[in-house]
Amino acid sequence: MTHRTVKLALPALLALTAGCTTMGTGFGSTASGADSVAFSWKSSGADPVTGTMNATLADGQTYSGQFFEITKDTRVENLGPLWSGWRPGWGFGAFDDWDAGTTFVTHYSGRVVANLGTVGGAHLRCKFELAQPSAGMTGGGRGQCQMPDGKTIDATFPTA
Repeated sequence: MTHRTVKLALPALLALTAGCTTMGTGFGSTASGADSVAFSWKSSGADPVTGTMNATLADGQTYSGQFFEITKDTRVENLGPLWSGWRPGWGFGAFDDWDAGTTFVTHYSGRVVANLGTVGGAHLRCKFELAQPSAGMTGGGRGQCQMPDGKTIDATFPTA
């Protein structure tokens, strides 16, 4: 009888330890409105403040990578993937107000940052303000992404 109880309890235990998966979508376009972008995101497990994000441009080009919600527990060393693909000394332009220094990661900010890349090595970097910070990405938000050529994409994430 004990063996049977363990067999029944194990799948339930595994489901609980795997945590929840949350997903959502978003949309955007370049400032001119000419080029549309479809976003999708997913976070799972015990750490819902990080996850993966995809941005698919109107021409079919897809950028994929990690996103990070900045909370009081965020550490600079955990944000390393944000700098991948950007040449040294490259300024953030419209992103300069988002300093990755100590004050940026010490206090909860309701901000999400992402660095998305293509197979060919091009990168799209993004920053978003959460509409409901306590709900994370599921609470929706707005922001911008910067393309390799400097153009920006205005993005909106509805409540998931």
